[in-house]
Parts: sequence; C-alpha cells; structure tokens
Amino acid sequence: MSLFEINLRREAIYSLSDALDLVGVTHIHHGKRVAFMAVEVGKCLRWSREQLDDLFQAAILHDCGVSKTAVHAKLAQLAWEQEGEHCQIGANLLSSCALLRHLAPVVRHHHTHWGELKDMDVPPAVKLSANCIYLVDRVDILTLKYVTQGIDILLGKDEIRQQIQALRDTWFCPELVDAFLELSESEAFWFMLESDHVNGYVATWLAQTSKQSMAFEDLSSLMHIFSSIVDAKSSYTKEHSDGVASLARYLGEQMQLDEEQCDLLELTGLLHDIGKLRVPDELLEKPSPLTTEEKFILSRHSFDTYNILCNIKGMERVALWASQHHERVNGSGYPYRFSLEALSIEARIIAVADVFQAMAQRRPYREALELKDIMIILNQQVNDGRLDPDVVACVTQNLQPCWQAAMRVRPNSAVADKLLKP
Repeated sequence: MSLFEINLRREAIYSLSDALDLVGVTHIHHGKRVAFMAVEVGKCLRWSREQLDDLFQAAILHDCGVSKTAVHAKLAQLAWEQEGEHCQIGANLLSSCALLRHLAPVVRHHHTHWGELKDMDVPPAVKLSANCIYLVDRVDILTLKYVTQGIDILLGKDEIRQQIQALRDTWFCPELVDAFLELSESEAFWFMLESDHVNGYVATWLAQTSKQSMAFEDLSSLMHIFSSIVDAKSSYTKEHSDGVASLARYLGEQMQLDEEQCDLLELTGLLHDIGKLRVPDELLEKPSPLTTEEKFILSRHSFDTYNILCNIKGMERVALWASQHHERVNGSGYPYRFSLEALSIEARIIAVADVFQAMAQRRPYREALELKDIMIILNQQVNDGRLDPDVVACVTQNLQPCWQAAMRVRPNSAVADKLLKP
C-alpha cells in the first residue's frame, strides 16, 4: 500500500474551493468570503479553536453540492424553491470521505431557517455553525448587486445590515445576528471582503498545516469528491472520471508501472476533468457539433485543472499528467502543444484512457460505440501520430478487460456478458 507524504487536507480544501469558483465564473471567491465572515462571527462569540477550524472548512466547502451553472445562478437569489437540494448533495459528498465526514451535518443545514433548525434533533454546535454559514452566505449574496454594478459596498452596508436584522430569529439565530451587526458596523469588515484581503486570510489558515502520511485509500476518498462534483455537471459524463481512473490504473499495471505510479494514475483519472466546472452546462449537453468559439471555451479546461491541482503539495505529478490528457504525441494536442519527448508514459496512458472511456459512453451527439468501432478510431489516431502506439497496443491485447475497467463492470457479470457479446 502506498503512503503519500502530503500537505493535504487544508490545501485540498482550498483547491476544491477554487474548483467550485469555476462554476460561478462571475462570483469568484464566494466560499472564501463566507469562510472569512463565518470565522469572524465565531471569534466574536468566543468559539473554540477547534470549532472555528471546522467552521472554516465547512464554510469554504458549503456549496460543494453545486456543479451546474444553472443551479449556481439561483444562489444569487435570497431564497428559491428547492434550495435545500444542493445542501443534501453536498452533505452526501462529504459523508463519503472519512476525512471530511464530520462537516456533512453543517453543510446539510446551511440553508435551514433558524425557526426550524433550533428545534431539530441536531447537536447545538452544528446548529450554530450551519446557521452562521447561512447568515454570512446571504450577506455575500446581498453584496452582489453593489459589486456587479461597480457601486462602493459602503453605500450598501446599512441596507444589508437592516435586511439581516429583519430576519433575526426567523431565518437566523439572534446571537449570530447580533455578532454580525457588531462586526459589520466598521468599514474594515467590508474592506476585508475584497479578494486580496480574503486570499491573505485564507493563506494564513493554509500556513497552519503540516505534512502527514496518508494511505492511498484515504487520499482517493478525498479526491473522489472532486471527481463527483465534475461528473455531476452532465448526465452524459456521469462516472466518466471513475472510468478513466479505473482504466488508467489497469493499463499502468499491464505496462509494468510500479504501485505508486499506478496509484497516481488512478488519482489523475479521477481529477483530470476538474477544470470542466468552468464550462457552461449547455456546451456539455449540446447535441450538435461545437462551434469554433465553443471549442476554445472547452479547450481551456485541462489548463484550469492544472491551476487547481498544482496548489496541493505532493500532487505535482498528478497535476501535470492531468493537465496533459489532451496532449498528443505529434504535438497537435492542447493546451501546451507538447509532443512525444515532453510527455511521460503516464500522461500518454491518461490520454488513451480518456479517449477510450469517452467513446464507450453515450454522449449527447451519439450513442456509445461498440468495441470494434472504438478500436478502429484508436488505431486511426495511432496512424495519425496522435496516440501512443504502445499504450493502444496494450488496449488491443486486453480489450475486454479494458472495456470492463472503463465502464466499471465486473467480469462475467450479466451486463458484461450482454454488452461484450460478439
């Protein structure tokens, strides 16, 4: 079993927050601002250091249940129908990871009104943390109309404070409202919401971390949150990341890579498309060919993937390989236009795994391809100098196991027998 020395939890949470920012392209750093304000309210109420740290983590991840740009647009409303859905999705995601499971109840209730929440069978600390996030989350949303119109936020601070005060004891816990009103009376509180100050605040929190040994299973569990968020962008890409991860690992094993390389290949497969969170939903769901402009929009996702993952110390190789999954051995890929000599065997494996898995799945513009058609296309891309011939040869020699890995279908199952029938 591989052990990874990595500055993980905080840097991964920070990077996940950056990924979530891509969904709301016009409202970046929302999670970081909410985390800053929530902790300041908690400090005002003299919460313990441990509770403040958990509050910060839950706040910076509170919208992890939002993948679609259409859903994100609704977050800019003070309230809307079915606003609790993304809370439940986020809580489910965090519950799937042992390292972050303790944050799930807070995220689950971060849109629950205090009038309802205060009588629920929920630990008091969870109630207060969840409602604290809800309060400052709405504060950040109320600042939007000033920020987007280029109006100085100080001209709106009194109106925002009055709106929050009007919801005291119905939406928000009275002591949280009182603490917020005390803090927000000063101009400095509002100046601190500017990006430079918020990023500095988060950087200070990040600096309080240290390296730790982590088993691959724990690391994979955390990275599954990333892949689950991006795969939820579209019904057509559901489980794509898991499939690429599974196939990449299988190919690495068949090509005699060592255990650590195979572990990192699996993580790269999980994370390779995280940059797609920036891509509008309608492009991923489009049933017709993309325009030139739309192709340019889509083509930056692997670069965005690198920018997100490179902040996690210990994941440098994963960030590099993931950013290169659309590079081609003849230099015709993107975003770097690297050719064979600049591409590691791992990057070349990920590229083949990505192409194979995508063709094996249904897409908005076509049905899933049969194995014979997949191999025709893969071999054509080898002939064109795009894909590595050795990796594709490995696929050819292990065709059915590769399909089973890509589709995460158990060998000899009824599904495998039906779909692999000649």
